[in-house]
Amino acid sequence: MADRTDAWQELIASLQQRIEAYTPEVEVAEIGEVIEAGDGIARCSGLSNVMASELVEFENGVMGIAFNLERDNVGVIILGDFSGIRQGMKVRGTGRIASVPVGQALLGRVVDPLGRPLDGKGPIVTDRYRPIERIAPGVTKRQDVDTPVQTGIKAIDAMIPIGRGQRELIIGDRQTGKTAIAVDTIINQKGKGMVCIYVAIGQKRAQVARLVATLERYGAMDYTIVVAATASDPAALQYIAPYAGCAMGEEVMENGVIVDGQLVNDALIVYDDLTKHAWAYRQVSLLLRRPPGREAYPGDIFYLHSRLLERAARLANKYIIVPRDAPEDTKEGIDGKVYTGPLGYKEALKALEARPDKENLKILKVKGSGGSLTALPIVETQLGDVSAYIPTNVISITDGQIYLETDLFNAGIRPAINVGISVSRVGGAAQTKAMKQVAGRLRLEMAQFRELAAFVQFGSDLDKTTLAIIERGKRLTEVLKQPQYEPMPLEEQVMVIFAGTNGYLDPIPVEKVRQWEKEFLRFMATNYPEVGRDIAERKEITKETEEKLRRAIEEFNRGWLAG
Repeated sequence: MADRTDAWQELIASLQQRIEAYTPEVEVAEIGEVIEAGDGIARCSGLSNVMASELVEFENGVMGIAFNLERDNVGVIILGDFSGIRQGMKVRGTGRIASVPVGQALLGRVVDPLGRPLDGKGPIVTDRYRPIERIAPGVTKRQDVDTPVQTGIKAIDAMIPIGRGQRELIIGDRQTGKTAIAVDTIINQKGKGMVCIYVAIGQKRAQVARLVATLERYGAMDYTIVVAATASDPAALQYIAPYAGCAMGEEVMENGVIVDGQLVNDALIVYDDLTKHAWAYRQVSLLLRRPPGREAYPGDIFYLHSRLLERAARLANKYIIVPRDAPEDTKEGIDGKVYTGPLGYKEALKALEARPDKENLKILKVKGSGGSLTALPIVETQLGDVSAYIPTNVISITDGQIYLETDLFNAGIRPAINVGISVSRVGGAAQTKAMKQVAGRLRLEMAQFRELAAFVQFGSDLDKTTLAIIERGKRLTEVLKQPQYEPMPLEEQVMVIFAGTNGYLDPIPVEKVRQWEKEFLRFMATNYPEVGRDIAERKEITKETEEKLRRAIEEFNRGWLAG
């Protein structure tokens, strides 16, 4: 009996302990009610304290974003299956803005715009999240765009160079090779310290699956993230897709990720395409009765894309003052200050000079600073009309455009780039010295060829100089052709363009230029490997290298023409 009494006392003591230790947790949530739902949107009442762009959750677990804040209700865009949303259903504010998982865990994955996996490779395990919307870096936080993004495509790297931190538009009609240029650029980043993000907006699921299979085949998924909001997904998901992809790119730019054992803080993002993105935004805006403007787009359609593309940047380097023996990965200076950009570097020099112990100190660039996010937005035109609403908007926001033409594509010129109206506003600043040495002449000769090519169709008598320009132009046009999924290294591009602009292709029949190129590059790799190696390492054509290259081309041409 005494044993039973003791047991009861122990139990009572244990319960008292737990009661004393218990702290009630109170979760305050604002609960509203759906008053109208359909077509991917819902109107909810009772959410009087909800923020603009706040995530809301319906009682069946589907998420939405507070899009319209009106006097007596909130217009919500639904980020999932809206068929289960009914009038009278409860909805609660979460108190947070839409965020996506970011960082290392996403490399090699295919996700939706909320970061949920679509590839069947299991959940994404990360504790790092970023809001999808963010203010772009200010002027003082940026630096000049002067480091190239090698696309591996001769026509682009030579005449329309893209730099790290640039926004370069790819524009053209459907089926002209816009996505092909973006995919080739992603494939060419292998081993170049660049993380790639491909955002598919409103595309067919089969098309996205083919693209992922292609990237896997060429080993590009190791450093690539695919964000997919396909044609069958709600318009709300298509609307937030590019912002979600941009947040993932900003994480790489600001904090870096590890690729092949190296810290990488340069990212390339492809938005494919912003025409469908504008359509999705127009759809949700009209459903929520926002006033329509030109072509029924809402009034802030320009801001839709400008706030997205302005987030692409090359961040300024950061500097700290540290002891001379401090390791390279030191993050904090001895004075607790971080100096940003060129002006900050001058300030750091002054601060260092003013210190009595300056002999034992140095200025160190903070490891991981100076990252970049390069954007390649794609816009589809109708019948080559670049003066339409969305194309003109995006052209005015970006730092240049690559214009693809249906006529060139059908004529077998692929990539079908019209180099006459394509432009890069960064220009030679984003080219290596070697490419600058050959590209200037290429631009000039192609411009002369385009000007004179119109006369050929009239069959009028032409003088020898004009004929020579036209014949060389035809051969240079052949040189700039390139098969898909075959990006070319910088040194090979330089050698081939050098041969073309210096007249070494003039005796070669036009139809055999492509064959000549293949055999010439094989010959150089076998007999003169040091020429390509020297161009790749030095990033310029020295006098000695130029002499060797000329000798090699002459030797190859003798054998080729004799054969």
